[in-house]
Amino acid sequence: MKAALIGVGQAGGKVTEALLAEDRRAGYGAIRGTLAVNTAKTDLEPLDIKTMLVGQERVKGQGVGADNELGAEVMQSDIREVMGELDGVVDPQTEAIFVVAGLGGGTGSGGAPVLVKELKRVHEIPVYALGILPGREEGGIYQANAGRSLKTLVREADSTLLVDNDAWRKSGESVTEAFDAINERIARRIGILLAAGENIEGVGESVVDSSEVINTLKSGDMSAIGFANADAAPDPGENINVITSTTRKSLLTGMSVPETTEAGAALVVVAGDSDRIPRKGVEKARSWVETETRSMQVRGGDFPLDSEKIAVLVLLSGIARSERLEAFMERAQKASEAVETEQVTENFQNEELDDLL
Repeated sequence: MKAALIGVGQAGGKVTEALLAEDRRAGYGAIRGTLAVNTAKTDLEPLDIKTMLVGQERVKGQGVGADNELGAEVMQSDIREVMGELDGVVDPQTEAIFVVAGLGGGTGSGGAPVLVKELKRVHEIPVYALGILPGREEGGIYQANAGRSLKTLVREADSTLLVDNDAWRKSGESVTEAFDAINERIARRIGILLAAGENIEGVGESVVDSSEVINTLKSGDMSAIGFANADAAPDPGENINVITSTTRKSLLTGMSVPETTEAGAALVVVAGDSDRIPRKGVEKARSWVETETRSMQVRGGDFPLDSEKIAVLVLLSGIARSERLEAFMERAQKASEAVETEQVTENFQNEELDDLL
């Protein structure tokens, strides 16, 4: 999939940079262009991608803190300038646009929905959001921001691909200590999804392409991905069980939103050396996911890579019934009520933003 990535806020910029680095490292050639947009100058300076500072008249490059109403206002006021910076980032070959944002901070949670809405107005290709949900240990204001932002993104984007910050954090790692490692894990997993159909090593029997990713994402407002890998035997016949067991691990323990197994549609991508991937294994994996997710729309195929491992990526679309998401929204609602009680403000009552936030 030929994609353009626009990172909004600190986390959005870092994840976008990590995705581009992974795309280049693996030689996928899937990412056409990138841009990081932020209200804080110090967050943009370390990034090795194209950057843009917004809201200089309002916040003087100091950021908006955790005020996502201000983040939305700043993005709205500078939206024409941001769209102008996308020349060369979004080109005629681009098949989809991803707006990447951490949904807890002010710039990402407030600005991303505004940008998605404008991109949808201008472009005919799909506009997706890649939203990073705050972990349980992060503060109440971040939970509240994420809940509000998620509701808006789901309405505006063609699909919102979610990553829970707790999902791929290793045991013993704190969220703050592990941000860079988490970003790398996100990039590795989503990199395979974006790379579908791009710069393929070898010829697979049933290669996944960008249309299958797009058609899967059409089936639901919210989506998630799972990932797992294992060593592959040289004999493809020995890898049937490897593929099925790795698929189970991907769905049951490797999802970007844990405890998510039901979906409206799914896509199973088996990546590895094409000579080691048995077609029977791919079909068994697809059939198992169909049963487990209770979905009649499960696509499957392989993604040839020069590797001695087999990796399985499972994309689920239409995950609104996820227990983890329901628990998050309940937590976000309680946090929002607590924040509003502690700080009597006029958040989300600006008439110009009534239809957005």
